[in-house]
Amino acid sequence: MPTMNLKGWIEHDGVRLSPTDVERMLREEPQSLARCGGEFLLARGDCTARDAFGIMPGPVPPGTVSSSGREVARVAPDPLPCTLEEAIVTAIGLRSDEGVVAFSGGVDSGLIAGLARLPCVTVGLRGSHDVAWAEKAARMMELDLAIVNPTEEEVEEALARVVRVIPDPTNPVDAAIGTTLFFVAAWAGEHGHTRILAGQGADELFGGYARYLSSPDLAAELERDFGDHERQRARDQAVAALHGVYFSMPYLDVRVVRAARSIPAAERVRGGVRKYPLREVAERHIPTEIARAEKKAMQYGSGIWLTIQRLARTNGYKKSVQGYLTEISRAEHGI
Repeated sequence: MPTMNLKGWIEHDGVRLSPTDVERMLREEPQSLARCGGEFLLARGDCTARDAFGIMPGPVPPGTVSSSGREVARVAPDPLPCTLEEAIVTAIGLRSDEGVVAFSGGVDSGLIAGLARLPCVTVGLRGSHDVAWAEKAARMMELDLAIVNPTEEEVEEALARVVRVIPDPTNPVDAAIGTTLFFVAAWAGEHGHTRILAGQGADELFGGYARYLSSPDLAAELERDFGDHERQRARDQAVAALHGVYFSMPYLDVRVVRAARSIPAAERVRGGVRKYPLREVAERHIPTEIARAEKKAMQYGSGIWLTIQRLARTNGYKKSVQGYLTEISRAEHGI
């Protein structure tokens, strides 16, 4: 039998499968792989399979079982129906045996950290909002927190490496997010971890962006943004791979996605409160102050975006970060 190569992890009906379990399944009932969840890239011989949402990067489309370059089946797990709270608790529990939490102290990462009880890491320049708030939240929740305070020189070096690997290197938002995540991934890799639990997907599922408060068609906007998340995942995992780690995304577990999308859009952004259903769940597991906290996106709260703007000005691009990124990209690719 060809050797099996498994990156990530596989579960079936809420039970994690060991590599031995997976090998037995492939030998005795290979079609059951199509009903498995998790975050995985599985290869054996000329066959390759990738998890349903494509969390784990790979050479085949998300949710594909391929043999000799041809799609032969779809990975489409169908777990038992459950409430949003049950879905979130299960999703985080399945991912909590190893790793660290990318922690900013907001409701997304706060709920993950509170349930997972794993070490946490926060990135931010000295004096930044995210560092101050994360330290306060960690004390309230009694979390093991590491703080990474990159210097301007380290941000410049990281930005160059990020621009080299992300799909859209001249997009200022993508470059800033990728640079912030670079330091999270670097810390995780340096400390022997391979998995980083992160809150990606919560904004698109539950309505976290400020623009949703005035959206003329919230349901359509949420659907469109959720569809764009595959691009964002490719960006984040490309950055993580620089350090031999990957981002694990509990909010993109099939149970959570199904439960969240069954909630009407008007209930997800309600009474001027974004991510209303998620905050309701969070209040039962973490301090209310954290569950209700409104905070800036990571690239702003960490101070990384302001640093990139300053670097652009220093390098002669006073009004165009994109121009600065284009110059870096050309230099990195020898153009």
